[in-house]
Amino acid sequence: MEELDSPTEKCGVVGVALEDRQASRPIYYAMYALQHRGQESSGMVTHDGFQQHNQIGMNLVGDVFTADDLDSLVGTLGIGHVRYATSGSINACCAQPFSVSFKSGSLGMSHNGNLVNADEIREELASEGHAFTSNGDTEVIAHTLAKNLLDSDLVRAVKQTMERIRGSYSLTIMYDDRVLGLRDPRGNRPLCIGKLEDGYILASESAAIDTLNGELIRDVNPGELIILDSDGGGFESYQLFNQEAPAHCFFEYVYFARPDSRIDGRLVYDVRRELGRQLWRESGVETDVVLPVPDSGRAFASGYVEEADSDGSDVEFAEGLMKNRYVGRTFIMPSQDERERAVRLKLNPIRSTIEGKSVTVIDDSIVRGTTSTQLVSLLREAGAEEIHFRVGAPQIAAPCYLGIDMASREELIAAGNTEDEIQEIIGADSLAYLPVESIAEVLDFETSDLCMGCVTGEYPYNIVGEDTDRDDAR
Repeated sequence: MEELDSPTEKCGVVGVALEDRQASRPIYYAMYALQHRGQESSGMVTHDGFQQHNQIGMNLVGDVFTADDLDSLVGTLGIGHVRYATSGSINACCAQPFSVSFKSGSLGMSHNGNLVNADEIREELASEGHAFTSNGDTEVIAHTLAKNLLDSDLVRAVKQTMERIRGSYSLTIMYDDRVLGLRDPRGNRPLCIGKLEDGYILASESAAIDTLNGELIRDVNPGELIILDSDGGGFESYQLFNQEAPAHCFFEYVYFARPDSRIDGRLVYDVRRELGRQLWRESGVETDVVLPVPDSGRAFASGYVEEADSDGSDVEFAEGLMKNRYVGRTFIMPSQDERERAVRLKLNPIRSTIEGKSVTVIDDSIVRGTTSTQLVSLLREAGAEEIHFRVGAPQIAAPCYLGIDMASREELIAAGNTEDEIQEIIGADSLAYLPVESIAEVLDFETSDLCMGCVTGEYPYNIVGEDTDRDDAR
């Protein structure tokens, strides 16, 4: 799915505690490994045993930090954040980690997710005298935790905070000289813990641990608090909530996460290949070539062709679309006309692969339909005789309220159109999606254990104006 037509989460969080080495560079490299999760701002907070040091900027990791900056961020402990805005403005005041000082100490906080009751809590805290400097929900969490720390010990204060906030969150927190990791009770956003040669790391994805030559220990459990030892020697675990109704985001597997990351025990690349195999089993069509939409469709297409070959079909995998890697994040193009032009800037067909042939196009999802429509048009112009579109996710028909900047219903092509109508709109000779049940089967989850709000319009938390299919949604 080309980025201009993609939902845009996203944020990445990191937390590191080392024995006697400065943490800034490991955090920097881990943030680089998570850059795909957010490109609007980057930030870091470290602690030297006496005070916090921080730097935050509105840009990519490599542009925000220089070597001198990293040297000045002293301390063996720290947290980092890369951001794409899902709550709050796109400006420096909402960039993270968010820092707040209060009577009991100092907090730095990195957040991936979105609260559904942030406005309610903000009004409550403001009436008690709390002053807010941003309209983001991370500051709401930070002030709530700071308030609870005035009267409770750390673990109890975190639990009280979790009891008050609703929504999705994976957090790394710097509380004085301690680094914490926290995952929401439904496990909507990923978080894992790993062992480094001289310490421990918390990160949104295991690829960040791999970058530092670390060893993945496990995923942080839904509702679990992890506290890294200040000397980098170990960690403590507190299971603060036992949740019987998880709501794992299926889009992490389909699109957001790096293919080389493991989330909740599954290698994302293997999941996408298996989804591709399932696509062939359910809606395979014999064509001359199978073309992935770069880059996210590649693993799906690989699995699709592998299953077709095992089925006795002579289907060729081919690179029929060349991606211009020097074009930026074109999904921010504000108008439809600019979005359509951006497709031509970013993708160009390889005519020799396509001309005079029937082709199957494999993509991870369709959101607005802009990219899909333009791709079909490009392939027709390049001489494709037939174009069959296969999608490794269900139809996206509703907005997301839990940390993905999904288009509104008015912009979602599946919100007001049937599959046949979508096929006609994008101009394909056939179109097929993977249904919800197939996603759950491949992931080895019950359907009820996945958050599918963007597909079904039923959400794991009560949201004003929306439905929920869970009795325990709050």
